[in-house]
Amino acid sequence: MEPTETKDPVENTPGQQLEALKGAFVQSLTRNNKKIRQDRAVAITENTQILFKRKVEDLDLEIKRAKRERENMLDLSPSTADSLVLASDFDAEAFVKKDIELGVKIRNLEIAHDIAKNRYHLLFE
Repeated sequence: MEPTETKDPVENTPGQQLEALKGAFVQSLTRNNKKIRQDRAVAITENTQILFKRKVEDLDLEIKRAKRERENMLDLSPSTADSLVLASDFDAEAFVKKDIELGVKIRNLEIAHDIAKNRYHLLFE
């Protein structure tokens, strides 16, 4: 039988024991406050930046769609390029109402888009 080694109690300090441990779990547990805050900052910033950028792009797309819809209202050909809507079939009141609604929608989207784009540049660039 070989004699068992006895370790000096000084060698078994928590700091030395932690240094001997390996892996992501112990590293995560021993991160300092600054590192934890940095990791959180990165995660929050990345998520917010991606969502902000996506919102700007979505608003841009909504504006394009609304403008196309408004332009398409001027196409008064019901079935072919050669036919036209009869004057008696045209609802001028509905046309005016929808045109104004789309104009207001476009303007509101442009305002929201400008605000979102400017904030994105301020916050992330």
